[in-house]
Amino acid sequence: MRVRNKFATGVGLVLLLMVLVVFFTPYYSTIFFWELRKWLFWLVPLAILIVAAIGVLIAAEVFGSGFDLLPPAIIMLVIALGLASMGGLLWYAASYHGYLQGKEYANSIRVVNGEIPDFGQRAPYQVAVAQARPNLGDAPGDIVDTSYLPGVDRFTTLVNRRGILSGYQVLLSQQIPLTGRGSGSRCSFEGEGANARVSGFFSHNLGRKISKERRWVRFNGDDVYGYCDGSTPKVVVPLKRQVGIFTVTERPAGVAVYDGKTGRISFSSTGKGIPGPAYPLSLAAKQREATHALGGYADWFFNRAGWNTTDDDVNSGNNSEFTLGTDRGTSVYATPLRGRGSATSISVISTIIAAADEGGLARLTVHRLKPSWVSASAIETRIKADYQDIPNWQNLRIFEIVPTGGRNWVATIGNSQNVLYRVTGNGDLTGDDATCLQRADSTLIRCGSLADKDQRGVGTQYGGVDKPGDVADDVGALSNEELLELQRRVNEEAGKRLSQQGDR
Repeated sequence: MRVRNKFATGVGLVLLLMVLVVFFTPYYSTIFFWELRKWLFWLVPLAILIVAAIGVLIAAEVFGSGFDLLPPAIIMLVIALGLASMGGLLWYAASYHGYLQGKEYANSIRVVNGEIPDFGQRAPYQVAVAQARPNLGDAPGDIVDTSYLPGVDRFTTLVNRRGILSGYQVLLSQQIPLTGRGSGSRCSFEGEGANARVSGFFSHNLGRKISKERRWVRFNGDDVYGYCDGSTPKVVVPLKRQVGIFTVTERPAGVAVYDGKTGRISFSSTGKGIPGPAYPLSLAAKQREATHALGGYADWFFNRAGWNTTDDDVNSGNNSEFTLGTDRGTSVYATPLRGRGSATSISVISTIIAAADEGGLARLTVHRLKPSWVSASAIETRIKADYQDIPNWQNLRIFEIVPTGGRNWVATIGNSQNVLYRVTGNGDLTGDDATCLQRADSTLIRCGSLADKDQRGVGTQYGGVDKPGDVADDVGALSNEELLELQRRVNEEAGKRLSQQGDR
């Protein structure tokens, strides 16, 4: 009886401790149960196998020599079943469970022909990141990340305040034109209550503040962004929750908005009124990767189903989930994709609306392109071939080849601090409008290369083609004395023209 009472007391104390931990540590308990739930798919079967093995050992100890009377075939069968169970668990944990998760996300995917909306143009993301530092002014903080807000056509950058126990310093809002250099404005985090940030320490941790008011939800730090509401900075945190038991997946759970003046947090299930995306970008990426599970397990295992992102240098670091506005008044995450394997052509574009939906996954639509586009690197090479006569070309680079619809794309030429030209074109690089060069005001400069046109040369020679008998053809035939005389006459003529200009 005493043993039972001690056991019951121990169990009661453990349960009481767990209740106290959950009640007084909402942040850490949320993390613990979130991570525990993610690993139940192999922890539970493993626990069953361990209990079964212990049961066999106990039975062998209790019955003793009785086990010696069992036929060797039975013993071998038990051992084989144990090894097969362990092997099956390893296979399930390392492979099949990933396929089951992909199938859950793949239920939100729809593959269609065409029906691609027109996307709005924006300045390249790399340019906004590069211009953030000089536009930041004298704010003594460290840049966290830059995001694009289609609702207001601005790039925003959160800046951490330096120090261990500190929050955000300022929020930089940039208006980056399609060409040229942008300008920035700032709104500051002020007030004693506005002292938290993502990955802050102790009471300065934004995740801890959110958990106190809404438990069992988490977020990805890369999904967080901010915007200036007048002079008040607001930090938007798209939230996620878990569903399922042995096949656990994530769902959107609305957004938390942190006020940079008061430190208060408000929650919204739809994100209405927020100028940026309210749907977790990390969740959109999981759904896009789930195209690999559109077929059967064998297709998933041998990488035969779905599409991959492009890996071209021109879009390196930002080749998926482009945040763009559409002609339908919505914001979407758009990603050009190629077939799996050796294929490099862009064959589909995936889109997912960036609005929050607390009820479930947003629909991810995979739009098949007809005809398919060439690869991003092929488009980059064509741009270089068509417009290498641009002055100072060797110091320029091509930024972001971004879709503007089902047939067309836009690229940017310039450097990280100044956007000089825009290039538009079609995905299959056919016709007279395969590529077209535009000025800052979107007026057309020309379409295609000047090479081999209007008596111009080919390759890098863009000067006029000399006719037989021209002076340039005869220079090599001149004697040394004739060449010196020609040079003297050229210098004399140049001096006369310069003196005439000075008299005007």
